[in-house]
Amino acid sequence: MKKQSMLACLLAIGTAACAQKAATPLKRTAATPYAETITAAKLKKHLFIVAGDEMEGRETGTPGQYKAAKYIIEQFRAAGLEPGAGNGEWEQPFSLMQDTLAQSSIQAGGKTFSFGQEYYASVKEAVSQQLGATPAVFAGYGVATETSDPWKGMDGSEKIVVLAEEDGAKKGAITDKLRNAAGHGAVAVFMVSERYNLGGRGGSRMRRTGLYWPMMQTMEYIPNTYFVSPEVASAIFGKQWPELVAAAKTGTTPITGQVTALEFKKGTEEIKSSNVLGILPGTDLKDEYVFVTAHYDHVGVINGQIHNGADDDGSGTVSVIAMADAFMKAKKAGKGPRRSIVFMTVSGEEKGLLGSQYYTDHPIYPLAQTVTDLNIDMIGRIDDDHKKDTNYVYIIGDDKLSSDLRPISEAANKHTGLNLDYKYNDPNDPNRFYYRSDHYMFAQHKIPIIFYFNGVHEDYHRPGDKPEKIHYNLLAKRAKLVFYTAWEVANRKDRLKVDRNEK
Repeated sequence: MKKQSMLACLLAIGTAACAQKAATPLKRTAATPYAETITAAKLKKHLFIVAGDEMEGRETGTPGQYKAAKYIIEQFRAAGLEPGAGNGEWEQPFSLMQDTLAQSSIQAGGKTFSFGQEYYASVKEAVSQQLGATPAVFAGYGVATETSDPWKGMDGSEKIVVLAEEDGAKKGAITDKLRNAAGHGAVAVFMVSERYNLGGRGGSRMRRTGLYWPMMQTMEYIPNTYFVSPEVASAIFGKQWPELVAAAKTGTTPITGQVTALEFKKGTEEIKSSNVLGILPGTDLKDEYVFVTAHYDHVGVINGQIHNGADDDGSGTVSVIAMADAFMKAKKAGKGPRRSIVFMTVSGEEKGLLGSQYYTDHPIYPLAQTVTDLNIDMIGRIDDDHKKDTNYVYIIGDDKLSSDLRPISEAANKHTGLNLDYKYNDPNDPNRFYYRSDHYMFAQHKIPIIFYFNGVHEDYHRPGDKPEKIHYNLLAKRAKLVFYTAWEVANRKDRLKVDRNEK
């Protein structure tokens, strides 16, 4: 290596990596000049905007997410991409629903109890409900034993059934109790436990549901279930909680009481979101599509703190932007790809892969003609397993559907010299990362994928995931690996084989 090149290497990536580079020179091809436009400086400039405080954590369906979408569109347009969502549009819009609690209280024994203080209910599963004076019946633990059956002869019709929750009760067991109460005509169920005395710890997140698709909530009838503190039960029955527990244990139930009033009022709001798509049309194989994806949403503002999401997944988002620009530079120099490349950033990933699910349910380009999805989700940091070996990236899913992808990926890595870690390809991986990002929606349709990932770290989904903590030289190196892989897949003669069948 020439002295000048060695100095540049030392400045860019450090002494140890340069020693490896000097021993094994990185391969250069026609793609190299364009890959080298993906620089740490460009990525940093984009990421301080995408993960800046003004984006407010980019939560799906919020102004911060809309601002991020606008910025991505501006960068795609500046690079020279064509709008990729059809009809000259950059965005593929979709709607989600969210339920929000408007008002709730319980009155009994001359006291008024507040939501988030002495009780709560699942805003997603419960329906709006308003009751005046209503009889209540205490059915103990709601479990039949050899010596007693709290349900035998009990009339729960038009009553509130109150149950004591057993310590360590499993969800399935609770569901059986609720079904029993429903079968006895209960209009509501109060589940009592000392851990339901929340003391104001029930924050705003308890008062709204996650986002869900319209018409998703079709379930069997279960009465509204309110998880209440012992203080509520004592007010209803005029007895101290230890007395009620003793009755539950000895089977001396039912015990009757009254709820003076109950109100649970919620509203449903339509939440609008979108995926952002830009396309670089191919040449002779333009009707086949290579997707390069990342999610641009994050988790927003929690307890007043902005969760910037610089690594998750600002790092992937800015990498897609930089790759789009690099491929367009090649196109303008007469080296455009044979296959079309779609650069897509999706929202709703943090809500359950909703944006990528919407795309694969409503594809703009035929799924049968989609060759691969190269998905990037967190490639700007270092996890605890690589504190000593920082020159790495996790490669996930490259061996699941196509025998072609790993050889292509490893050949592409001759340009970047990363250590490719396949740890999370293990089918027994307890983290199940293969199923936890947007590529999986493509994989379900037998489209070969690679998921690029740096592993979790102490700032995962926390306020500390800030752009100041990103390793920008490493981010650029990882993004170049994706670029070289996409270049090969987009330009090779043969389409990737789909010759494996692992979901």
